[in-house]
Formats: sequence, C-alpha cells, structure tokens
Amino acid sequence: MSNQERTYIMVKPDGVERGLVGRILTRFEQKGYKLCSLQMMQPSKSLLEEHYKDLAKKPFFPGLIRYMSSAPVVGMVWAGKDAVKTGRKILGATNPLDSEPGTIRGDYCIDVSQNLCHGSDSVESAEREISLWFPAGVCDYQRKYDSFIYE
Repeated sequence: MSNQERTYIMVKPDGVERGLVGRILTRFEQKGYKLCSLQMMQPSKSLLEEHYKDLAKKPFFPGLIRYMSSAPVVGMVWAGKDAVKTGRKILGATNPLDSEPGTIRGDYCIDVSQNLCHGSDSVESAEREISLWFPAGVCDYQRKYDSFIYE
C-alpha cells in the first residue's frame, strides 16, 4: 500500500465533555483508517507545553494550556494512506465557521477556541506527537480486510 503513514488525532476537553469521542472515532473508522492506539488521559502542563511549543509566544498560549488541562483528552493514532492530510480534512478547518458541513468541526462546533480536536499537520509532526503522547509505542498489526480498502 503506497503512502502508508500515521497521524495523531486528539479529542480535546470540549469533545470529551460533550460525549463526542465515539462519533469522532467512528468517522475515522468509516473512512477505513486503522486505529493503532487509543488513550484517555488528563495531560500534565509540561506535556501540553511540549505539544504546543510552537505556539508558546502567542498571546493565547496560557489560556490554551488552561483549557487543554481542564478535562481529560483522548489521544488516538490512526494509520493509512495519506492519513495526515485526509485526517485534517475529516476534522475540518481549524476555525469551525470555515469548516464544511460533513466535517467533524463543521457538524459539531462553532468557536475556534472550542474546536473539538487536534490533528497533526505533517508526517513529521505526527511522528513527534505520537512519540510524545505514546512513549511506550503503539500497536502495529496487519488487518485482514485491508484488501477491501486498498488496491
């Protein structure tokens, strides 16, 4: 299978609080992506600061860290063809008001500060985020029905 890659998708506190984890997970399963890891956790401030280090100088950074540590998050690793790019399409635009209907953000949220999910923006950042959130590694297995998804 060509373009096999992994991506990190995280359901943020608003998605967990609103009970949308299953719906978000279902979107990726229905698309045909393979779930390699899943974990609910209450992230530490230091983990969040490392994850969002590229935003550290932004004025909204302290509020982002407070929000992201306000409730549990659910981290997931998905694998498949063009998983990073397609995963971001499934999520929709960062600003939900710019998201198309049929995307997770387009269907379930309104405000950019409560946009339900995080999705890796590149293969490199996906691998960094996966190693950060899943330091013990993820499950790697071969699905029997991938021949029904991929040529």
